[in-house]
Amino acid sequence: MTASRSLPDVPAIVSPDEWDLRLGSPSKINLFLRVVGKRADGYHELASLMQSISLHDTLYFSVKTEKDGKPHEDSLECDNSDIPTDSSNLVLKAIEKFRSKTGIEKYFKVRLEKRVPHEAGLGGGSANAATALWAANQLSGKPCTAEQLAEFGADFGSDISFFLSEGTAYCTGRGEIMEFVPRLPPQALYIVKPYEGLSTAEVFKNMDLSECSEKDPRELLRKMQKGVIFADFVNDLETPSFRLMPRLKTLKEDLYKAGFNVVLMSGSGTSFFCLGQPWEEDFMEVFPAQHNVQVFKCFFHGRRYSDMWYFEHPPLTPKET
Repeated sequence: MTASRSLPDVPAIVSPDEWDLRLGSPSKINLFLRVVGKRADGYHELASLMQSISLHDTLYFSVKTEKDGKPHEDSLECDNSDIPTDSSNLVLKAIEKFRSKTGIEKYFKVRLEKRVPHEAGLGGGSANAATALWAANQLSGKPCTAEQLAEFGADFGSDISFFLSEGTAYCTGRGEIMEFVPRLPPQALYIVKPYEGLSTAEVFKNMDLSECSEKDPRELLRKMQKGVIFADFVNDLETPSFRLMPRLKTLKEDLYKAGFNVVLMSGSGTSFFCLGQPWEEDFMEVFPAQHNVQVFKCFFHGRRYSDMWYFEHPPLTPKET
């Protein structure tokens, strides 16, 4: 589903008995994103409709025991050497947050297999943190509700709480205040991601509130809930992102020329989500080669039940080694 994928830096899993739990960690798009003001704490006030999608990472979890060595210390490995595996990673921050909030002294061994691009505006790291909170709770006897886990996530990340929703939510504040809204109908889409990334902090630093849309976020929400053909697709972070990386504006224009009905940057970029279908049948092969981008074909994907995660894989079997 991706036009280009690097080989893992860490060997594949060799034992089906090594892990207690395997979960898919979704990504998200911002169907609209309004920046409505600057807060006293230095953050910007946002209003956005977020939707989880099927493009996902995979995380494996095991409760550490004496035989693991250093049982009172979490450990993380990743198949992408560009991803830090020390305490700066949100996965380990999430597990530590769960321990501090619940007082449950369990430690975990975690493996992260990355597929969601980094610096894409897709919330990959935040989703990893939410997945880690969910896993720690599951492997500790489910002492917390999803709402409590969302509160834990809001302490150290703006988008983490969203992934503890059921996959569609109207988010305000820094993005951590959620209002549940009815699930949107199934929708296929393409994610197009340049290999270059942008710093979210740098994008916000380069934005000018006078350049933002004046459209009422609540009206945008009402139109979106009526259906995508009625919707206004707005992202106030496109202008500063295009200023920092001018090729993004050209890429958006080229995606419209390719035949898509809607092309909008997600979050602070640099990925775009595209609705509709491209003119060319070989779009997945030709467009990435011509524009030096990754392309993923996916769909809206939420949690079907409140007590289930987005992707709950069956136990590992020897066939999957």
